[in-house]
Amino acid sequence: MKKVASEFMEFLKEYKIVGLAIAFVMSMAATALVKSIIENLVMPIVTAAIPGGAWRTAVLVIGSVRLGWGPLLAELINFIAIAFVVFIIAKIILREEKVSKK
Repeated sequence: MKKVASEFMEFLKEYKIVGLAIAFVMSMAATALVKSIIENLVMPIVTAAIPGGAWRTAVLVIGSVRLGWGPLLAELINFIAIAFVVFIIAKIILREEKVSKK
């Protein structure tokens, strides 16, 4: 039993599973935060700026087919905002020093 536990700990260390799990949890929290900012700060402004204001539930009906372009647009805005935040964080944290030419 001790050998299995030892092998398991080695597996966790070798593949950096703990770091990966922490990164996953942090990314979920960051995603929830950015999504809340978008839904509670950005979307109300966008909704007020668009005539009618119900664009988030807008659908295009073609015969019996209903295409929900409003929810798709809302999720696209969420994705772009989250991707931008990840980009900024990566740029700050993973900043590489430039190699100077001699």
